[in-house]
Amino acid sequence: MRRSATLLLAGLLLAGTVAVPATAQAAPRPASADASREDSAGASRENSAGGPRPVVLVHGRNAGPGVWGSLTERLTTAGTPADRIFAWSYDSSRSTNEVLAGQLAAYVDDVLRRTGADRVDLVAHSLGSLPTRWYVKYGGGAPRVRNWVSLAGPNHGTGLAWACALWDQGCRDMTPGSYVVSRLNEGDETPGDVRYTTFRSAGDGQILPTSSTALSGARNVQVADMGHNDLLGDPGVAEQVLATLTAP
Repeated sequence: MRRSATLLLAGLLLAGTVAVPATAQAAPRPASADASREDSAGASRENSAGGPRPVVLVHGRNAGPGVWGSLTERLTTAGTPADRIFAWSYDSSRSTNEVLAGQLAAYVDDVLRRTGADRVDLVAHSLGSLPTRWYVKYGGGAPRVRNWVSLAGPNHGTGLAWACALWDQGCRDMTPGSYVVSRLNEGDETPGDVRYTTFRSAGDGQILPTSSTALSGARNVQVADMGHNDLLGDPGVAEQVLATLTAP
């Protein structure tokens, strides 16, 4: 009975709101097909190759690109063309430093090649915060990233990850004191010419403690109490993410 409860907990741990198979995409694809809407918010973003910086969205554990529907809609409504919004799909059970950061680097390079941009904005939820940080800090990503945004990221680990750490590398990477967490927080937690922003909620329930998300040198924002996955669809959070990406 105890093992069944543990398996159930681990199955729910840091899962996305939409279960989409997490297989790496061969080439970046826009997250939405509607590119016609514009307003003044999008115009304030730094232009690159004739358009706003591309936004790369990175989901959390056991999730997929479908979790980004609400934020994608808000971005397009604000004037970000759909062909500048990308959602990276990946196997969240793989190693952050040995596998995922390299895959993300190749994905971002392809986005830059296809769009003609020189930098991207990265927005990550939960576990997605770790491979994106590794890419920026150790994978040569700092010159290619303007904004790095973490929604409910286990940036200093989460104790809940121990529930699935025995059989899942992604969970092991999220445990407090893991090799990945320790290396990411050595020295400068926010290196390079990158604007770092984190969002956390006291009601998260899966990042324990919730203070784990905050980083030294970042703009750390505590939002209204809501669940771990609720940050993905909350209109207020979406507005704050948009304001972060459009800031001069």
